[in-house]
Formats: sequence, structure tokens, C-alpha cells
Amino acid sequence: MPDQSIPEARIAEASPGEAVSENASPREGISRRRLLGTAGATGLVLGAAGGAVGYASAPAGATPLTSLGEDMAMFHGKHQPGITEALQARGHLVAFDLAAGASRKEAAALLRRWSTTAQRLMAGEAATQDDTDVARDAGPSSLTITFGFGNSFFSRTGLEKQRPASLDPLPDFSSDHLDKARSNGDLWVQIGANDALVAFHALRTIQKDAGSAAKVRWQMNGFNRTPGATAHKMTARNLMGQLDGTRNPKPTESDFDKRIFVPASGSTDPAWMANGSYAVVRRIRMLLDDWEKLSTGAQENVVGRRKSTGAPLSGGGETTAMDLEKTDAKGALVVPINAHARIARPDQNGGAAMLRRPFSYHDGIAADGTPDAGLLFVCWQADPLRGFVTVQRKLDRGDALSTYIRHEASGLFAVPGGAAEGEYVGQRLLEG
Repeated sequence: MPDQSIPEARIAEASPGEAVSENASPREGISRRRLLGTAGATGLVLGAAGGAVGYASAPAGATPLTSLGEDMAMFHGKHQPGITEALQARGHLVAFDLAAGASRKEAAALLRRWSTTAQRLMAGEAATQDDTDVARDAGPSSLTITFGFGNSFFSRTGLEKQRPASLDPLPDFSSDHLDKARSNGDLWVQIGANDALVAFHALRTIQKDAGSAAKVRWQMNGFNRTPGATAHKMTARNLMGQLDGTRNPKPTESDFDKRIFVPASGSTDPAWMANGSYAVVRRIRMLLDDWEKLSTGAQENVVGRRKSTGAPLSGGGETTAMDLEKTDAKGALVVPINAHARIARPDQNGGAAMLRRPFSYHDGIAADGTPDAGLLFVCWQADPLRGFVTVQRKLDRGDALSTYIRHEASGLFAVPGGAAEGEYVGQRLLEG
């Protein structure tokens, strides 16, 4: 788990320098569910033709949505949503395989349906058909829905010549114990929201929209701390209790776009990937029973940072530069040579960096009595070979944390740039 993070904050409250999406929209955006929560006793939701549509008027005395519910990300934009937004409280990752006989035509129709659904749900509106009313009372709640293509998608649709070289399968790593049934897939969807019902509603709607064109290959559920649960904004903690991801790249950095997004020109990637990114998805099980037997000091030596504050063992605060050469009175390195934070640093990996946007998970207790819990690791980069692969190879050669984690599932997906108004995600690939 490389040492990088995203601030735990709502988009609407992000301060200068925080990860704020170009897809973010002002809170003034109106949706049918927002109107339901704010209209008076005689308020009606009006369609373009002026007739009442969707949900019924709100009851007398209805109170406005909280700020948590009204936060909204935009579907249309330069990049897809769900990449640079702040961590959300609830997440679902789901991969689909195209049905036997499904072609490029069926895939295009599916992405068109999914894009329409994503645009509506992210605006806090009901699905176009057979809405379940699960999210009826909620606002958009920072919902984001992101779509990507796996390596196998291109051969299934006859688009082999458009498959990026960056989608070549990831190499094997020593910490891999991968379940093939829960890895890869033709299509990948990432769903995040700050309300669990809003996230579930999106997941269920996307699954129904797939119809006979695609079936679920695997699905995983995750969570983060709810925005506002801490006295101040802070880096997220993982299930090991560590501040997880202090050195995440920030959009304010001059080379952020170069590291995270495929450029619109001058790239070896196909043109349809302009302004897109590559997502590496790993289900990383934390061996918590073994980890929790360690003293706090031993845990800090494994990571290279203080558990309480995230500060490097060499001193200072969370954002203080780590002194890799500092020694103690006995001449030993203060930050151990195999500490996770030391090995994962970009300056120890030729500048390799990735934008981490994970969710924690807990899927109950295994048959042996150990918790099936850990991290749904999602990282974004313009080139996975220079990003994830470079760092993971280094970690593979001696990261102290590797004793306490196990990679159980894996996927690599090409995530195209955002859809312009009137477009659907992947249109430039599927109709180019």
C-alpha cells in the first residue's frame, strides 16, 4: 500500500490545494430529490414541458437536505468523476463480462445506457425506468460512477487494434494469492457516495441496466470514514489504524496531470484514451490477527511513521520530509531500511507515483476465525508500468509490511476521459 493519500473531505468544503475534481459543481445544482426535500407543501417537481413528473410534492414543514446530501459531482467533464474527488464513505467495485455473442454494437448500447443512468443518479434524479425508490429521500450525496475497459474487452468486441499497450497483464508479485474469479473482467464500474443507500441504489441500477448484454463477474463493497466524523480534515486511516497515504499527489502540483492522466496529444496511447487514466484494483487482505500482536513501536517501524500522527520516525509532523539518513544514538537508521514508507517513496522509485483512492472492506469472519478484512486498493496513473508496477516491484523485494498483507484479487482497467455533453463514456472508442 504505497504511502499516498487523498484528504478526507467533501468536495464543497475542499480548501485550496486539496483534491477537487474538475467535475465538481456548485451546491446550487437542483435535482428532483433535492426539490423533494426543500419544496413547501404545494411544491411540485416540473418537467421541461411544465407538467409534474417524478416524485410527489414534499410534505408541509419539510426541511432542507443536509450539506452531506446535497454535495454533487458532475458526470460530464474533461475527466470521468471518481478519480480526483475526495474519499467517499461508501464504495462498490463491480466487474462485468459481456454475454456470449455480444458485439461492439451491444457494448455501445450498454455504455450509452450506463452513461445516461450515471448522469441522472449523480444529479440526484431517479433512474429512467423502474426506479426502486431506495434513494428517494436523499440528495446526490457526492455520488460518482466511473467506467473502465479490461484487456479482454477488446478481443470480445473486435477492437484489438485499439487496445492500449498499457493494458498488458500485470506481472506476478510474491505477495499475490490471486483468485482469478475475482480478478479482471471485460468492464469495470466504480461507485462511490457519502450515503450507503445512494451507493447501493446506483449499484443496483447499473446491474439492472446491464440486462442481457453483460453479467457480473465479481463485486466488492467498501467503506471509509464519513466526512465530518473527525474534528478536522485529515488523512484517512486504514484498518491497521495507520494514516494511509500521506504522500498522495495533489492536483496543485505542476506534474499532477502528467502523472495521473493520459495527455490529449503526444502520447503513445490510442486517441480515445486522451484525458483518461489507468486504474489498478487490488483486493489486499490485512492479516490483522498477526498485525495486532505487534507493539505500537513495532508497527511504526514496519510502516516508518508514527501511528498517532502519521509523522515520519525521523521527526516533525505528518507532512515533514522524511530524513532517510537520520540515525539514533547507536548508529541505526531511525527509519528502518525495509520500512514501507521508505520503500514506496517516489524519490526511491524514479519518481513513480500514483493517485490512491481506496476503500476499506470487511467481509465477515473466515472459517479459521480470522477477519476477512483489508483494503480495496484503487490507484490511478497515466502509465501503470511506470506507476503501480514500478512501486510494487520495489515493495516486493523487501517491504516489511508484506508479512502482514496478502493480495487476493487484481484488475487493470483503461478508463477513458470524461464524456462531453451529448456523449456517452467510451463513445470515441466504440464509434471511432
